[in-house]
Amino acid sequence: MSMIAEFKKFAMRGNVVDLAVGVIIGASFTGIINSLVNDVIMPPIGLALGGIDFNQLKIVLKAAVGGDPTTEVAIRYGTFINMVIAFVVIAFVVWRLSRIFIKDEPAAAIPPSKTCPYCKDPNAVDATKCRSCASAI
Repeated sequence: MSMIAEFKKFAMRGNVVDLAVGVIIGASFTGIINSLVNDVIMPPIGLALGGIDFNQLKIVLKAAVGGDPTTEVAIRYGTFINMVIAFVVIAFVVWRLSRIFIKDEPAAAIPPSKTCPYCKDPNAVDATKCRSCASAI
């Protein structure tokens, strides 16, 4: 089998296609959540905290030289706060969707067994000798 045919067979398997669709939708979903956090959630929070724009919160380590903002060195912790909130929202939504679409399988029933009186290991109900210590049970 040629390498191209082998790759085509691999790529067309259901799990790979499902994964690709999931990644594409996830990337689009991330943009939506970022917009939700930056444009809908954070403005009212900033307003409630006295008109703070979280994207502008920073600790300047070195001021811009000659009015050029690209030379500024700063820790932009406000942007980090926005990203953390976006992550929490995404994680919550993914968790809820996984609870909706992925159903837990019921636990397999444990087959009945009898306990060896000598070593206390479980054995099949119809066993005549212990599988661990070979004693008659």
